Formats: sequence, structure tokens, C-alpha cells
Amino acid sequence: MSPQAEEWIHMDDRYFYLAHVIRLFSVTHSIVALCMLLAYYHLKIPLVIFKREKDVARRLEFDGVYVAEQPEDDDIKAHWDKLVISAKSFPNNYWDKFVKKKVRQKYSETYDFDAISNLLGMETTMSFKQEEASTGILGYITSVDWRYQVWKAGVTVTDNQFLYNLWYLTFSVLGNINYFFFAAHLLDVAVSIPSLKTILQSVTHNGKQLILTCMLLTIIVYCYTVIAFNFFRKFYVSEEDDVVDQKCHDMLTCFVFHLYKGVRAGGGIGDEIEAPDGDEYELYRIIFDITFFFFIIVILLAIIQGLIIDAFGELRDQLESVKENLESNCFICGMGSDYFDAVPHGFDMHVLKEHNLANYMFFLMHLINKDDTEYTGQETYVWNMYQQRCWDFFPVGDCFRKQYEEELSGGGSAS
Repeated sequence: MSPQAEEWIHMDDRYFYLAHVIRLFSVTHSIVALCMLLAYYHLKIPLVIFKREKDVARRLEFDGVYVAEQPEDDDIKAHWDKLVISAKSFPNNYWDKFVKKKVRQKYSETYDFDAISNLLGMETTMSFKQEEASTGILGYITSVDWRYQVWKAGVTVTDNQFLYNLWYLTFSVLGNINYFFFAAHLLDVAVSIPSLKTILQSVTHNGKQLILTCMLLTIIVYCYTVIAFNFFRKFYVSEEDDVVDQKCHDMLTCFVFHLYKGVRAGGGIGDEIEAPDGDEYELYRIIFDITFFFFIIVILLAIIQGLIIDAFGELRDQLESVKENLESNCFICGMGSDYFDAVPHGFDMHVLKEHNLANYMFFLMHLINKDDTEYTGQETYVWNMYQQRCWDFFPVGDCFRKQYEEELSGGGSAS
């Protein structure tokens, strides 16, 4: 049999049904994956868009981004958001529909009124001219706010969970062509378990630094490739069974060899090529091998490993710090559990009854959904504070028990 002959696996006739069962499972898996993607797009993406619109609106109103100051050059997210602030449909999901007017009113005294209006996509003067609305397909196309739709699409395709669901569906569909693609879905175990998810995040947490370090490593390897190609090419030629293997006969082959073999070798490129014993270039080869080992293996690879390990430790410390803080301090007033645990289950009852976080969230949602003309005095005060991102209405360092502590202690002593 020739080495190129195809291999066939024959299944016993008694198990003929397995092929149909596996095919049914694979098709069902793809349908479920498609439903997951559609469900996330219709249920979660609106929330993602809302949070992004809220972030843009808050930064516009309170920080003056794009008006009083410009985002950093490497802030790709902020530059992409600049696309939407002049869209007619913005904000669409965010409840404060007058945020553009507030921004223009706030900064027009300091900056040019027309410039701010153009930045926000607002009319500078009142226009009484009514344009005839087009009908049909052309009317529909012209009525769509394409600037907002393009921005929304960009936010959608850069959402990590959406990308994960898309990746999940892609490999599920490919699994119907070749069942081995279903093996990729085992990574869902790592994504579903928080502890394993932290390990994956440790690789992406310092993603920018990792990419830049890898770029630096590639540049330095290329510099060594140039030196090797010009001076040490003869050490890259090996002969075995009358077959000559030239690993550095051109720049591309030489660079790939250094990047693949040299970086992976424990002792650097010197472990993969002929030794310079007795050669006239022996001293230069020693310097070449040692510096390659020192800069590539000892320093740059250690930096890459250190970035990943440090990111893992940082993420773990953050999770532990948040968990410890929530378990030992009240989120609303910030008071520690030691103060309340003077009585049995004091802290648990405090965060459950007196300062329940859900009650504060429900109250804020009540203010958002209620007409501001029907606010009470207290509701108006809280809403104005919330609009200004001032959290003084939270009882920080105070609670009912602390207010009535003297009365309770006095009553106890009198009794």
C-alpha cells in the first residue's frame, strides 16, 4: 500500500444507527447555538448599547470629552464613539433624550455655539422649511440613520460575549462538516467556571503589553537573522545521508528558522546550529550565541511570562478584595461588620433590611420611570443629585442604629 493511500474506517452493521444519531445531535447543536446568538443579540445587545450610550452621554455632559478635551490617541473606543454623537438617533436607548441640549447649554458660554452644534449634529438655527418625505425603498433608505447604525454595529461586533457566541456558532456549523471541530466547544468549560475564566483573562488583561513585547522580540530576532545571514550562514548547513539541508539560504527561511527554532530552544539558537569549535569565527559565534540567549530567552521571554503571571495575580487579588469588602462592609454606608455584630446576626440583618442594595436600585429605577413633574420634594432632591453624579444622598458612615445608639444605650441603662 502506498503511503498516500486513504484510510477508511468501517462501522459494524449492528451500530448503523450511530451515524444518524450523531448527525442529529450535531444539527441540533448548531440550531441551539444559532438560537443562543439570536437571543443574546435581541436581549443583551440593547443593554450593551444602553450602557455605551450612557457612558458617552456622561462623559460628554460632565467631563466635556470632545468639547473641552480630546481623548487619547490610543483610545480607540472613544474615537469610535465620536462617530455617534453627531447622529440624529443618539441617544436611542439612554433615557436622557435631552443630553445634547444640556451639553450645548453647559459649554456654549465657553466654546463656540455653532462648533458645538455641529459636533453634536444639532441645528444652529430654527428652520421652518419642510422637505417632502420620500416614499418607497428610497424613502426608507434615506430615513435610516446610517451613522448610528454603523456605530451600533461596531459596538456589537466588539462585544466579547457576542464574539464568543459567534465563535461558538461558527465551530458548531463547521462541526457538521468535520466532527473534530466540536472539540473546540470544550473551552466552554473554562469560560463557564469563574476560576478558569480568570486564568484566561490573565492572558488578555495585559494584551497590549504582550503584543508590543512580542513585536519587540520579533524585531530583535530579525536583527540576529541579518547578522547570521551575512556572517554565519555556513553554520546553518547540515548534511545527512548525502542530503544537504540549508536552513539559512535566504532571508525568509533564515528568519523563520530563528523565530521557530531559536526562540523555542532552551539555550537559544546555539543549540540548533553547528558548534564553532576551531573555526575562525569562533569568538564572534560565542558572542552571537550568548547575546541571543540573554536578550531573547532570559529577558524577553521572561517578560512575557511575567506579564501573564502578574495579570493573574492582579485579577485574583481584585476578586478577593471585592469579595472581602462586600462580606465585611455595607455597600451603602460603608460601615464594617464589627460594628453591627455586637448583636447576633447584626450585619446580616442590616444589609438585608436597613441598607438593602436592591431597594436603592429599585428607588433609582422608580425615579427614572416616573414623570419628573410628579416628583415629591425628596425625589426631586435625589434625582438632581443623581443627574450631577453626586452621591451625597447615600448615608455614608451613618445608619438608623448609629442615630439611635445613644437612646438605645440610655434606655438600656435606665432599665
